[in-house]
Amino acid sequence: MGRTARNTDRAGTLTGGPGPFIVGILNVTPDSFSDGGDFLDPEAAAEHAATMLDEGADVLDVGGESTRPGSDPVSQEEEIRRVVPVLERILSVRPEAVISVDTYRAGTATAALEVGASLVNDVTALRDDPRMVYVIEEAACPVILMHMQGEPKTMQKEPHYQDVVREVSDFLAERAEYAVAAGVRPENIIVDPGIGFGKNLEHNLALLRNLDAIVDLGFPVLIGASRKSFIERITGVQEARDRVSGTVATTVLAYERGATFFRVHDVRANREALAVAEAVLHTPRR
Repeated sequence: MGRTARNTDRAGTLTGGPGPFIVGILNVTPDSFSDGGDFLDPEAAAEHAATMLDEGADVLDVGGESTRPGSDPVSQEEEIRRVVPVLERILSVRPEAVISVDTYRAGTATAALEVGASLVNDVTALRDDPRMVYVIEEAACPVILMHMQGEPKTMQKEPHYQDVVREVSDFLAERAEYAVAAGVRPENIIVDPGIGFGKNLEHNLALLRNLDAIVDLGFPVLIGASRKSFIERITGVQEARDRVSGTVATTVLAYERGATFFRVHDVRANREALAVAEAVLHTPRR
């Protein structure tokens, strides 16, 4: 019998629910673009995780390797060493937490699922490690499939598309089809157009303007625009931690266009903005 991820039922409720859902970012890395080095210690990470949950995060996304532009990969062993103690500590104090592990390595995903993770967030959309799709299928857990042109080290060096919206939507459709063919349940798939991953300012704006093309694929859509450099290009705000207002704008606009999941650093600000957007657009959740 295959391994089943912890809190799979709750994670499945999220993927099948109307949303909106907040995914709180927890980078346990020394070199992430915004909060690198802040949460390497499991105790500090658990404290921040608890804060995000209390502020309204539905999911915590824990990653042990930076994927910022220009970043270098780490070994699987190092990634596991960073991630697993943090997951264990979080779940020891907040056992109800739904945790996504941000990794493209099957070994890291397996280790994280074994200690209690509930989802896998793969920035390569199951392309990097051929074993990953079978880990997802066996665990019967949700997976986030993200579009990225190139790789983190070089992805922002002159990214080019003929039609970014069509190419990204076609890619995500193909990767979802691949996952389903390998046994992943369609209801366990979330797609992410990969804002800032091999895209320039105009590519990012085109995807946000035309998000309906991604929504029309029929899977929940995740948007991860939090504190990214394209916001600086628009607003002039240089310090990543200060790009909260720009991030909130992308969250509300993407929600209005049909996105369901929002991967953010600043949980409270985005949750409050979504509450207002819900009240205007729909009946807010109680």
